Amino acid sequence: MKFFNSYLIINVEGGPTDDKPTVQAKAPADSNTLSCAMNVRVRDIRKLCEEWKSRGADFLTEPKDHGTEIRCYLRDPDGYLVEIGQGL
Repeated sequence: MKFFNSYLIINVEGGPTDDKPTVQAKAPADSNTLSCAMNVRVRDIRKLCEEWKSRGADFLTEPKDHGTEIRCYLRDPDGYLVEIGQGL
């Protein structure tokens, strides 16, 4: 996925590889336990949420204003939590 001047690579679950022979990529067993986090900062969170909802995204809540930022969360297809935020 192209993201400004970079790419975000999203991998699926998989077994060990030659450069990580003892590591398996695996979704969390319990989707309510946070083991890692991905935070995405955007310019217009409400516009982005509407666009992503139209594509099937299911947000935990609507964007919430926390004074210094507006943020909301959704889960990726493997159950990992993703934070979407907009600075104020």
